[in-house]
Amino acid sequence: MFTRRIHIFKLFGFNVNLDVSWFFLLILVTWSLASIVARRFGLQMTGITLFLFGGVAEMGDEPPSPKAEFSMAIAGPILSIVLAGVFFGTSVLMKKGGLPSSLWGVLRYLGFINGLLAAFNLVPAFPLDGGRVLRSAIWKARNDLRAATRITSMIGRVFGFILIAFGVYSFIMGSLMSGLWWFIIGLFLNTAARTAYQQIKIRTVLEGQKVSRFMKTDPVTVPDNITVSEMVEEYVYRHHYKLFPVIRDGKLVGCVTTKQMKELPRDEWWSRTVGEIAEECTDENSVSPDTDAVKVLGTMRRNSTSRLMVVANKKLVGVITLKDLLEFIALKLELEHEE
Repeated sequence: MFTRRIHIFKLFGFNVNLDVSWFFLLILVTWSLASIVARRFGLQMTGITLFLFGGVAEMGDEPPSPKAEFSMAIAGPILSIVLAGVFFGTSVLMKKGGLPSSLWGVLRYLGFINGLLAAFNLVPAFPLDGGRVLRSAIWKARNDLRAATRITSMIGRVFGFILIAFGVYSFIMGSLMSGLWWFIIGLFLNTAARTAYQQIKIRTVLEGQKVSRFMKTDPVTVPDNITVSEMVEEYVYRHHYKLFPVIRDGKLVGCVTTKQMKELPRDEWWSRTVGEIAEECTDENSVSPDTDAVKVLGTMRRNSTSRLMVVANKKLVGVITLKDLLEFIALKLELEHEE
């Protein structure tokens, strides 16, 4: 029944093991706590990146206010502190009750680990929780999310370099595994801090810009009555797109992707029309002209696509691509000498 176990200690001649599902439970609790706070402030959780001393929550958007940032950041350390207190307190009671040291010693160790986790995550280095707490304070004081992110991400990068240097030192001194872990953690924090600030810069450039400013108003469209084979030869191989709007009598009837074509058996390409495999337009592949460009970029990232249809009143008015957005970002940052 239990195939993947980790041996913890031996008690009264019995082996006490920890099933790997315990780790999934820990991840689930951490994820659930972050999600509850995120939903409280209207944010969407898209993932969580775990590392040796905890994890970094990934959100579909930046927190809407310093208060939301603080609440989300402080939740994790508070949970770790509470767990540390529970484990330490229980171990003390067990020790006073005369139970074997092998039992209360494990709980004391778990308390120490959770205390260490809380202390590490409260280091004011972005994207650690402490860095997010500091960012919320600077954001509130200066009313400038970008400046707050620049300061805390710089601290995060410096802290990352310190951990990398410590890892190299440990490796040289003979602590190979310890040195490797510190090096990896430092590298992760350094990269995450740099990436976070780059994302804020992009957000600042795009925020308030509407899709209508970037979209192409003469997109390539596909008639619904041609065969899939004709579409592959005349459209996919010629234009190199993965998403095409499908038109019937000048009206948008749906869209078709290269993924849909690939899933269709090759011997049916000559007998099936594009209109037969086209799917209805959804929020995953289309946006309205007045949508904020920041949201468009988030939609592209979330759905792993670089091309969206722009639809107004069920009519195709254009197409927006990731390339168009990136070119605007690059030019604006260059012309305005952004750091």
